[in-house]
Order: sequence, then C-alpha cells, then structure tokens
Amino acid sequence: MCGISGIVDKTGRPVSQERIAAINSLIRHRGPDDEGFRLDGNVALGHRRLSIVDLSELGHQPMCWQDRYWIVFNGEIYNYVELRKELQALGHRFRSATDTEVILAAYSQWGPACLSRFNGMWAFAILDTQERKVFLARDRFGVKPMYLMEDGETFAFGSEIKQLLSLQRHRRANRSTVI
Repeated sequence: MCGISGIVDKTGRPVSQERIAAINSLIRHRGPDDEGFRLDGNVALGHRRLSIVDLSELGHQPMCWQDRYWIVFNGEIYNYVELRKELQALGHRFRSATDTEVILAAYSQWGPACLSRFNGMWAFAILDTQERKVFLARDRFGVKPMYLMEDGETFAFGSEIKQLLSLQRHRRANRSTVI
C-alpha cells in the first residue's frame, strides 16, 4: 500500500525532520517495511514503504534521479516494463527494478507530460531541486489517495487526512457545507 507525506514551508523556513516524521508516523500501518525522509530547505518529503516490486534496498524512498529529482510514490505503474525499455532506448540507465525509478526517468525525459504514458494507479510527489518546484500527481480515477492542505504558511500533502489535521492549528467545520 505505501504512504506519502510532504510539507512545504511557504515562508522559506527549513522543515525539521521531527515535523515530517510526526505526520509520517501517523501512516506507519501503510508501510511497515521501511521509512525514509528527504529534507531540502523549506521542503520535506516522507515515505512509508510496503515492499512489493524490487524488495531490495534499491527501492528505498524518497528515491533520487540524476542528483536532481526526488520522489515519494504510492501505487503501481502497470506498464513500467515497457516504459523502461523505451527510456533505455533514449539513453536512460536504471539501478533498480522499480516502477518508481521509471517514473523519475519519465519525468526527467518528458516532464509533466509523462502522466499520459502511465497506466496504473498512483499518487506521487517529485521535488525538483534545481527548479525548486514540487510536482504532485494522482491517477485519473483517484484510486490512490492524496490529501492537500494549504494555509498562510504551509502547504502539505499526505495519503491520509489525519496527517493534515495534525498540522492545523484551528479546525472548524465549513458551516455552509455541513448538514
């Protein structure tokens, strides 16, 4: 199943390991096999892994590509073997046997247009450390969850809403939508 977490401090302050670890620990049940973090200034990524494809350490996340792109991924790309062959023909070299690494190579090759090539179910975030951007994507049918939160200082995402609720200082219902 796996689980993802992310925090972007919009004021530019660094995000601490403790802060991302706190929301990542709330989804421990989604990935009992491994946990990983990437801290990069005001951006932090977290991942809980349930090992299914490539059970080796090479499948650890967050995963890096070309010392530039970092990903946290939940899901499965069904056609990753075919995409891998296409990307190898374009000169890409792979270390692991994961669909995660194929996503990274596809993103580096085609940018956001890579999504149209994926068959599967996914929720992922890619941090581009050169452009200082975070790209989020979810499959067309929303099979894999990704919840988002934004307030004046923080943008955050996670696989479960309780991760985001833990970050909110003030919780209140939107009275116009509650019956």
